[in-house]
Amino acid sequence: MYRVLKFGGSSVASATNMSRVLDIVEAEAKKGRVILVSSAIAGCTDALLSGLEEQLQEMEQRHADIVTRLFTGADRESLQRKVDGLFTKMRQAPADERVTFGEIFSTTILAAKLETEGYRTAWLDSRELVVKDNEPETFQRISKTLQATKADIFVAPGFICQDASGKVSTLGRGGSDYSAALYAAAIQADSLQIWTDVPGIMTANPKQVPAARTIPRMSYAAALEMASHGAKVLYAPTVAPAMAAKIAIEIRNTLVTNSKYTIVDKESDASEWIGVASEGNVIRLVGTEKAPGDETGIERVKKALEEAGIQAIKVEKIGNSIVTFVRESVLEQALRAIHRAFFQELPVQELNLFIAGDGAVAKALVQMVQQSAGTVKERTGKHLRIVGRANSRKYGIDLGGTPEIGTAGDYIDAVLQLAPKGSLFIDATNSKTLYKRYTDLLQAGVGIVSSNRRSFAVPYAEYAAMLSAARENGAILRYETTVGAALPILESISRGANSCDEILSIEAVVSCTLNQILSEYQPGGESLATRVRKANAIGLTEPDPRVDLGGRDALRKLLILAREAGVHLEEDQVVIEPVVPESLLKGTLEQFYEGLEAYEPEWAQQARMAAEQGFRQRFVAYLEKTPEGYKAGIGLKNVPPVHPAYYLRGTENAIIVRSAFHPYPLVIQGPGEGAREAASSILNDILR
Repeated sequence: MYRVLKFGGSSVASATNMSRVLDIVEAEAKKGRVILVSSAIAGCTDALLSGLEEQLQEMEQRHADIVTRLFTGADRESLQRKVDGLFTKMRQAPADERVTFGEIFSTTILAAKLETEGYRTAWLDSRELVVKDNEPETFQRISKTLQATKADIFVAPGFICQDASGKVSTLGRGGSDYSAALYAAAIQADSLQIWTDVPGIMTANPKQVPAARTIPRMSYAAALEMASHGAKVLYAPTVAPAMAAKIAIEIRNTLVTNSKYTIVDKESDASEWIGVASEGNVIRLVGTEKAPGDETGIERVKKALEEAGIQAIKVEKIGNSIVTFVRESVLEQALRAIHRAFFQELPVQELNLFIAGDGAVAKALVQMVQQSAGTVKERTGKHLRIVGRANSRKYGIDLGGTPEIGTAGDYIDAVLQLAPKGSLFIDATNSKTLYKRYTDLLQAGVGIVSSNRRSFAVPYAEYAAMLSAARENGAILRYETTVGAALPILESISRGANSCDEILSIEAVVSCTLNQILSEYQPGGESLATRVRKANAIGLTEPDPRVDLGGRDALRKLLILAREAGVHLEEDQVVIEPVVPESLLKGTLEQFYEGLEAYEPEWAQQARMAAEQGFRQRFVAYLEKTPEGYKAGIGLKNVPPVHPAYYLRGTENAIIVRSAFHPYPLVIQGPGEGAREAASSILNDILR
């Protein structure tokens, strides 16, 4: 029983990727003998073709880095000498043979790693076994070699071979798929798996058509038609030997091993139309034997293009497929229009959502998107599809819309590699560092909706860089939820600032934690320490409540408010007066609570004095324009009954904005806390 697994260049491009490949191979090795066929690491073939020493040195260093990451001690030293020797041979080889070394480099490393893991491993030289344009001889050589070799896992370079005269040659770009099919056919393998960086063969290229979905099953004929006319996920010559040997081909995703995939086999196709592929300015709607033989399909294509405002050069039926010629400048628009007409129920805008975070807000958002999908689609013409989920350790991506968290690795790297342009990344985390990847996402055309206030309370230069990246790349960057949950605070301020209405002052009661504690505190009742403990126990405070009492949470929100008003406020320009003395905020958390309990008499007296004068205590962040410029601060304030914050209860927030154009202040008040409220605000940002 043999299982043939082929991995492309992106799948082995780094030590991390190779480790993922090895995990897959080792799992398959439990089911039978494995033949691992690999391409060169991404970019290597191009570097070898260039012949430029600078590029060759860079490639040599990349392989050395992989060896350093995957091996230790004597194993590392031995393999590095071997790889160095291969690079020397490559430089000494005739110019037309140098390109054949890329697969030798990668498979040498993979074979060595499997050997160190305890597997009986044999490296196969495809230059000796694969004869170009002579499948019978190739099958005989492969079969004879495997029968004579005792190994659990065979590792073979793809792409390379010898010609009829015995000279080293290649099978053409993409030829590693074909190599795998030849090995599989030669030994009548039980499984032929092509591992790549997309979830199978899709109804269109997802980079061009975001609404594309994985085709679960298709015939050899349909796969050959797609592959021959632009669907690069499968090399066309691969199909013939697999079909002749009646071996099913599985197209799988290395990055997300549990995602959907495509099976190509002898079964007849279930539908009339399979997918859309393109080459140059030619679009091919691939049909099956069930496709209508009259003009119906052609008329549907023409109508779809007309509705999109596109004039086709020519539309004709060739075999079961419909071929359309358009100007290259409108190719992607035409692809999306045809795909919409044949593979989508309604002509709606597809919005792919990659969600980071697995807390209460993220879970509420997922539930809200799922429950409101039909209504949103009907009212807005937008189809929201959650294609990515991640917690702090693992992630899951499925462009078909059913991601399951379970893959280890860098979520952002995977999003950058897989996300169609126009996708949205949702930051529902409390991460201190995730914002550092925002610019990468924006530059890739992935918009961002964030509820993570830490991401926007960074130094102003970093904040401005994010906004600039969004503008330059036509990507959205929205973060209304960072202040006031579902309240439209930031939008109201930015509209005024954008219309040149000068902000004179902002008063903001935006600490849900402190507002609940202050609004419910009664001298002689539960102590301040007890109320803080209770708020912390139910998750209302930061994990360390001193962040709230020390004004750090309110500081982040004030920075965001000020910047939205056009004021370049920095953290060190804000004067913070903590709710309790600075001395209580030091030491351990338990020492803090003990000190807070000891502070209770003084705190209670302060509250009594405020009440006796008809005031209520509120923790207020403020920004005020003065002749010298803006000043900003945060601290306790006694507010009278005429102040909007006087009547706040629980976790309510309030913001009072005074501006040059309006004689009366703008007051926004409402719930400032709650997972559903925050999720609702995120959803509004997604849809507007």
